[in-house]
Amino acid sequence: MIIQQLSVFLENRSGRLTEVTGALGDAGVNISALSIAETSDFGILRMVVSDVCKAQEELRARGFSLSVTEVICLSVPNQPGAVNRALRILSQANISIEYMYAFAVGSDAFVMIRTNDIEQSISVLMENRLTLVPASQLREC
Repeated sequence: MIIQQLSVFLENRSGRLTEVTGALGDAGVNISALSIAETSDFGILRMVVSDVCKAQEELRARGFSLSVTEVICLSVPNQPGAVNRALRILSQANISIEYMYAFAVGSDAFVMIRTNDIEQSISVLMENRLTLVPASQLREC
């Protein structure tokens, strides 16, 4: 249930994102989800990839600074209120959301969530019969 996510620190200049995606593509690493948070000087590219070890090796060899963090992926119906239900459950368990990003495909929405307590988040969400996406398709370190 826990998914390893790469966080890559990028200078805010043209072409840096293209360098990352090109390096991963050349290495045969697929990007399943991504989000970019930015300031005026730098950005943080957060990604779920098919092979975390290979991605780390390739990006570090090219001089990128990165870290690996744990997230969970929640699957909810792509309808109003579905994400709010999950967030209410986490809030009632006193779990804080550090950040999240989401995307929808057809009738399903997928929410990547970083909380202050991943294990407790998994437990609480499963107790409430919410669906977590397993990391079985991803190679971790």
